[in-house]
Formats: sequence, structure tokens, C-alpha cells
Amino acid sequence: MSVTVFSPAKINLFLAITGRRADGFHDLVSVVAPLEFGDELVAEVGERRTEDAGRFTLKCDAADVPVDETNLILKAAKLFARTTGWTGAAHFRLTKRIPMGAGLGGGSSNAVAALRALNQLSGGRASDAQLEAMAAQLGSDCVLFLRDAPAVMRGRGERVENLSAAAAARVRGRRVLVFKPSFGIATPWAYGRMVARGGDYLPAAEAEARLAAWSAGGAPVEELLLNNMEPAAFEKYLALPVLLARLREEFGLAPHMSGSGSACFALLRDDQATAPIVERIRAAWGPPASAIETRLR
Repeated sequence: MSVTVFSPAKINLFLAITGRRADGFHDLVSVVAPLEFGDELVAEVGERRTEDAGRFTLKCDAADVPVDETNLILKAAKLFARTTGWTGAAHFRLTKRIPMGAGLGGGSSNAVAALRALNQLSGGRASDAQLEAMAAQLGSDCVLFLRDAPAVMRGRGERVENLSAAAAARVRGRRVLVFKPSFGIATPWAYGRMVARGGDYLPAAEAEARLAAWSAGGAPVEELLLNNMEPAAFEKYLALPVLLARLREEFGLAPHMSGSGSACFALLRDDQATAPIVERIRAAWGPPASAIETRLR
């Protein structure tokens, strides 16, 4: 018996880091949308084992993805077994499309896909509340991927609520071009740089006011876009702001970095051709740069 689970990427349409917490994490207010683009995870029931060794295994088609105990898929599997008491075994196969070090949530999405897969294989042993609790233990933005809808994240990312129906309607289905240079940006470095710079935080009240005004009105998503992690990343990785400025000037786009980067995105008009934009991206960042057109879910 096996199940196949889609593991979507995400982008941060609005990301306001509001300050550093006593526990070392950061508080944020963010509007996040899953994409129609992502990875695929297959989970197959293995032979039942009395010991933990080899109970859960992982194979991946991407050589740079670790398949040992550091991978969140295997961490999620072990947490699911401990939480639910499920005694089965499973073998995972990951088809990797979401690049690493991109700010697209690939690892967190994979972890939630593993929880979903095991819940199906085990006959639904975990309740929705248990799945959310496990997701929150695995990572700050994991809970988001249980919603499969545009949502607002708060706290360190574990407090998630869906956008209102009216606001979500302005998000869902929008064309988006997601593009990434050959290099990635380590999330710990990005947050550490924000701490060192000190002045990039946006007060929580201001972030909430901006989000509330957009949610209550009828403005398009373009008027919501914000990412206050950009200054720290742009200070070191000059290729990012240089290209984004060209895309604004030449194509009238409103491009932004997603999360801590290095992936960026630009919302597209329904009639907008992508080929010239992709050509400009590859001219600036070289042939190894990736560019994927998809839609917001």
C-alpha cells in the first residue's frame, strides 16, 4: 500500500519581522500563499519492525538533499509514530523540485506531506489538532502547509489563520513567476544579519494596521507586498536588488524576495508574456538561474 502527497512551495506576499523574542526566535506577521508548484512525496508501507533502526527510510532524486536523520521527513515520521502509537514502517520517495535555500518552505512542506501520508497509511490515527501540534513542533512555518490556502502567520509562524474569503479571492489563482539565482541564503544567517543591523524591524502595530487595511478593502495583492528581510539580504547579495530594479523599470513588475531568500517572485497580469522576463533574469543571473511560472493556490 502506498500514497502520494503533493508538497507545495509557498511565497510570503507580506512578511513583517516585528522583533526578536526572549527565546531567540523572531515574531512576525506574514501573509503566505501556497503554490501550484512543489515536490511529490510517495510513502509506501514497509515491513513492521520491533526496533526503530530502518523503520523509516528516504530516497530522493536530488543528490544535494540529505536522506539521513537530519531530513524533516524522517523527523516527522518519528514524531508521528511517537504521538499516535502507530507501529508501522514506511519508505519515502521524494521527487524534489523546490530548491533548497530559497525561502520557499520546501523542507517544512515536505515534513507536513510526511505527516499527511502517514495519517493516510495508518487509517487516520491523528486528529486535525494532533497534526497541527506535531507540525508546530517540527518547524515555525509547518502549520501553514496543513491549511492549503492563503493564510496569515503570527508569533514565530506557528499561529495560523486563513484569510477571509474576500481577501483570499484576491490571492487565489494569480499568475506568479518564481525565480532563483544559483546561490541560496541560509535562514539563520539572514535573521542574524537582521539582529546585527538592528533597524529593519517593523513594529507589530504598524504591520497589523497595514494588513487590516488591505484585508478590509478591495485592493489587489500588489498593494500588500512587503518583505523587511530584504535589506539585510540585499546588503550582501547585490545581484538581487539590481535585477529586481530592472524588472520594475523594464516590465512594470513589483518583484520581491520570498522569506529569507534567495528566491524572488513577481505577480503577472493575465496577458503578460513571461519569455522576455525570463530572458532578462537569465541574462542577469546566468543560465543556472531557475524561473518557474505557476499560480497561487
